[in-house]
Amino acid sequence: MFAVLNSTAVTGLIGCDLAALQAIVTELGEPKFRAEQLHQWLYVHNRRQFDEMTNLAKSLRDKLAETYRVGVLDIREKQVSQDGTVKYLFGLPDGSSVESVLMYFEERDVYAVCLSTQVGCAVNCDFCATGKLGFKRHLTPGEIVEQFQFIRYDSNVEVRNVVLMGQGEPLLNYESVMAAIYLLNKSCEIGMRHITLSTSGIVPAIDRLADEQLQLTLAISLHAPDNETREKIMPLNKKYPLEVLIPSLHRYVDKTGRRVTIEYILLAGVNDTTAHAHKLTALLKNLHCNINLIPYNPIGEEYNYQRPTRDAVYAFQHALMAGPQKVTVRIERGTDIAAACGQLQNKVIA
Repeated sequence: MFAVLNSTAVTGLIGCDLAALQAIVTELGEPKFRAEQLHQWLYVHNRRQFDEMTNLAKSLRDKLAETYRVGVLDIREKQVSQDGTVKYLFGLPDGSSVESVLMYFEERDVYAVCLSTQVGCAVNCDFCATGKLGFKRHLTPGEIVEQFQFIRYDSNVEVRNVVLMGQGEPLLNYESVMAAIYLLNKSCEIGMRHITLSTSGIVPAIDRLADEQLQLTLAISLHAPDNETREKIMPLNKKYPLEVLIPSLHRYVDKTGRRVTIEYILLAGVNDTTAHAHKLTALLKNLHCNINLIPYNPIGEEYNYQRPTRDAVYAFQHALMAGPQKVTVRIERGTDIAAACGQLQNKVIA
């Protein structure tokens, strides 16, 4: 188990597990059972003001308010897409900001959130707007979990699916991300099978994650079937080339018994031909996985990539269907507000 404590200058209680809350109430001269009540208000009832925590003694609420805040985030901007997707720009205590996204999928009648794990990103995939921000810092467990709690509070809908796939590379912030996952699961009561962690392929951390034996879904941003193509669009491939990455996925499947998801952004004229599809089939031949195709989401004229045609997307899908894996084309949400995959870049609404 990971220790769950916030480390921001402003002391927010979201990010503290039950043991940490017990230490806080004990220091304030209160019995330990008060921590269980506080824990319920923070994570299950999702209250953002101490005055709303009505079964806590007023004296305790006053003590808490003197030293702590429920959370540390504030909403700086909010955009709503034509399809109902909502993009949030959250402000952090140090003045930086991150984006998160709430999506509704009618075909499954579920809400899902994409959460950021870092301010910016060091991986710098060539097609991704977040990578152009550069890496600023890691988020704390509390800052990760509070995105979920704040969206749930603001939207007043039941969110049961969490994707760690906003800004940042989750496996480069391993300790905080694992602590956040345990909080989401144990405190916010999100089933582990409803949590997806997306990574560009940090091999040592994939091996470490396999040892956790969690029932979450691991998604791999692959995006190319050969090293030459992948290195052009994902510099990380130089450190963890396919001959290193793919065996790590086999080890993960063998150890956890969990199918992985292969994410593949289709870039017109770069990685979207049937020849690429055949290479991908050969690369993943024996891997227990699903393949999720993602037509590229335009970001701006400064990016030298184009979205493939509908015919090219379905030709690629058809070529892959000769293999053993399930192949789907992602239903995109929020493209009109730059909330879709690869588009998050902290642009403030004018």
